[in-house]
Amino acid sequence: MSVPERQIVVLCLIGTRPEAIKMASVIRELKARPQARVVVCATGQHREMIAPILSFFEIEPEIDLDLMKPDQTLVALTSRLLEGIDDAISQVSPDWVVAQGDTTSVMAGALAAFYRKVPFAHVEAGLRTGSLDAPFPEEFHRRVADMVASLHFAPTAQAVETLRRENVPEERILLTGNTVVDALVETAKHDPEWSAGPLENLDRDAPIVMITAHRRENFGRPLREICEAVADLARHYADRHFQWVFPVHLNPNVRCTVREILADVPGVKLMEPLDYFWNVQLMKRCRLILTDSGGIQEEAPSLGVPVLVLRTTTERREGVELGTARLIGWSRETIIQETIRVIRETDGRTKPTIPEPNPYGDGFAGKRIADALIGRIPAKLPVLTD
Repeated sequence: MSVPERQIVVLCLIGTRPEAIKMASVIRELKARPQARVVVCATGQHREMIAPILSFFEIEPEIDLDLMKPDQTLVALTSRLLEGIDDAISQVSPDWVVAQGDTTSVMAGALAAFYRKVPFAHVEAGLRTGSLDAPFPEEFHRRVADMVASLHFAPTAQAVETLRRENVPEERILLTGNTVVDALVETAKHDPEWSAGPLENLDRDAPIVMITAHRRENFGRPLREICEAVADLARHYADRHFQWVFPVHLNPNVRCTVREILADVPGVKLMEPLDYFWNVQLMKRCRLILTDSGGIQEEAPSLGVPVLVLRTTTERREGVELGTARLIGWSRETIIQETIRVIRETDGRTKPTIPEPNPYGDGFAGKRIADALIGRIPAKLPVLTD
C-alpha cells in the first residue's frame, strides 16, 4: 500500500492592492496542484482597496491580521506586522512563506520567516533603483527580502543579473516573468459596456489621458507640480476634448492636494480608485498614462500604451530602454513638454504598439512559480531566457 505524498503548506502573504493582483495567479496555480495546501494571510495594509481585488480573483484569506491603525508610523506598522505574521507562521507551520514586491508587509514577512527558519520565496525579486531614498522605504524592503530569500522569482532578465551581481546562488534564482502580466492577460480579454460601470461618465471614443500618483516621495511639492501641470494641459487641449482622468488614491496626503488644485478644472475627471477590472478597461483606452506606479509601468507597455513616469528613478528599466516608458520626474514644465511631445507623436495612431517579446512576461509566471515551490520543473511551458 503506497503512502500518500504529504502536501506542502504554502503561506501566501498579501498586504496591498498590487500584491493581491500579482499574487493572484500564484495562489490560483498552487491551489490547482494537489501537492500544495495554500493558506492566504491578509495583513490589512490596504484594507479598503484590497477587498475588490480579492473578490475579483476569488481569493478568500484564511487569516486576516487587520493591522492598520489611523496615523500609524512605519515603525509601529512594522512592529505589528512582525508580531502578526510570526503568529500566523506559528499557527500554520508552513513549508514556504511567499510574498510579492517591496511593501512593509513583504519585508516583515521575510524577517518573520527568517527568524522562524522557514524558507521564504520572493516574487518579483531583484528590482533595484540603487538609492535607498527612491522609492522610500520600498528599496530597503526589497533588499531585505532578497537577502533572506531561499528562492528568488525574478520577473525580468535585468532582475536576474542584479541578483547575480549580489552573489545570490544561481540555483536560487528563477526567471519567471512578472505575474502582473498573468493577471492582465486574463482581464484585458473582457470588453464591457461602460454605461453600467464606474466609467459611465467618460466618452470611450474621446482621447483619454490617465493620471495616478501615490508614492510617498511625491507627497508635498512634487504632487502639487504634477497637479498644476495636469491643470495646464487640460486648458491647453480644451478644444480637442481630451479627458484627463485621475483615480485619486485614498491617502489623505494625495486626496487633499489633488482636489484642491484639480477639482474645478474643466476636462479633468477626478474619481474614486477603480477596482482592478475597470482600471484595466480604462488603461486599454488611454492615449497616454502619467504615473508614479510601478505596476502600471509594467501593465501599460503590455497594452501598447505609452507611459510618462513621474519619478526621478525607476527599478523597471526595461520599458524605458524599449521606449515604451520615459522617466520624466515631477517638474511642472517637464511634464507639460513631455506630454505634448507624446500626444503629437501618437496623433493618427490607430493600433497600439506592443513590444515583442514583452520584457515583463508571457502570462505563465504563476505556473512557473507554483511548479518551483512544489519542487517540479515546468514541463510544457516556454523557457524564458536571459
